[in-house]
Amino acid sequence: MSWLAHEWRLLARSRICGFALLLLLAITSASVACGLHEIRRQQESIERLGALNDTELARLANRHARGESAGYAAYYSFHHTWDAPSVSAFAALGLRDVAPYALRVRALGLQAQLHEGETFNPEMALPGKFDFAFVLIYIAPLILIALLHDLVSSERQSGRLRMLLAMSGARGSPWLRRVGLRFALVLACMALPLLAGALWSGVSAGVLAAMLSIVAGYLAFWTGLAFFVATVGMRSTTNATLLMGLWALLTLALPALANVGVTRMAPVQQGVDLMLAQRQDIHAAWDRPRDATMAAFFQTHPEWKDTSPLPWGFHWKWYYAFQQLGDERVADQAKAYRDGLLRRQRWTRRLGDFLPGVGAQAALHRLADTDLEAQLAFQDRITAFHGEVRRFYYPYVFDEVAFTREDFLKAPRFRLTERAADAAPDATWSIWLLALVLFVASIRAARRIG
Repeated sequence: MSWLAHEWRLLARSRICGFALLLLLAITSASVACGLHEIRRQQESIERLGALNDTELARLANRHARGESAGYAAYYSFHHTWDAPSVSAFAALGLRDVAPYALRVRALGLQAQLHEGETFNPEMALPGKFDFAFVLIYIAPLILIALLHDLVSSERQSGRLRMLLAMSGARGSPWLRRVGLRFALVLACMALPLLAGALWSGVSAGVLAAMLSIVAGYLAFWTGLAFFVATVGMRSTTNATLLMGLWALLTLALPALANVGVTRMAPVQQGVDLMLAQRQDIHAAWDRPRDATMAAFFQTHPEWKDTSPLPWGFHWKWYYAFQQLGDERVADQAKAYRDGLLRRQRWTRRLGDFLPGVGAQAALHRLADTDLEAQLAFQDRITAFHGEVRRFYYPYVFDEVAFTREDFLKAPRFRLTERAADAAPDATWSIWLLALVLFVASIRAARRIG
């Protein structure tokens, strides 16, 4: 292993290499710490909102202790729902920084409640959160470029190239050793903080191994690309300029253009449009004949058609009937909205086969359960729970049964369901394949150096 000690001494003499590696280690550690802090903050927010909601429900129950119409209780009772982060979410926050992870719902129209979301400044949300995935996709390639762009050109420009080749015996071996050492050090700077965060958070061995595979594959791609450019025979400044251009193209320009293309191929209306469509239908129901509204409601809910007829004036039965119809009349739009989002997600995964940054990021978000599929699964759980809430209140409303304090205690509570096992990423094979092709091309080019 004398070659390893020799290469290590050469690397240690370079202040730029040492500074770059220490900087990467510090940034990666900071990103893991920020991710853990953000997840802890979200967990505390969920617990605090749950406690506040319980306090509000207890106050409401005391106010209606003697028993009143269930319509009031259903209207004023908010029910807490939440999406607890997975143990691996600290590494890739995904949509959790913009999509609500806690939502209070009532027995009113659901779609408007689903898409109200949180109020935030779009310009502040645009950069996203600083997490491990950001460091891997955008910063780690820059460190590899700094370490590898002058791998051959520095020896040529200093006049040591022919002597180095004569001493090494094999033309490709010195470059492979140096590339391998630099790749291993960069991988260690990325993997050690991730391993520490995973142990702290309790990530399973299988998920951690999958994450490390993504990290190693993405770093191998950029190592192979930088190695290939370094063996072409250009000057150091030319190599650095070319690699920086490729970095901007592969991590910024092409993903942005691909996003525009996916948006046009799979057009999807905004969630706020769906919310407005439902609200307009509900508001218009105030001017529709009440008998027509009830007849339409009984067609989809025949179990309530034998209840007493509506009296003169306002009645809660009519109110909740047209709230329910508001959801049913935008059901096709809601399905189209969801299908469009999933179609975009499929296109993004296909792009990940050709854009390593997109593929690695999508795979990390899937493992962390912070992608679009996770957000839609949360909405599905809210929808199912909202149905429980309606089924709980409807017998009181339609049979006109008084709602007492004891009935508040019977109200359904949102429950966490077991998370599906984190699926192994299906796009990382393409990253490893691209890395392998680049390494083979680089080795062939290294043998022609002279």
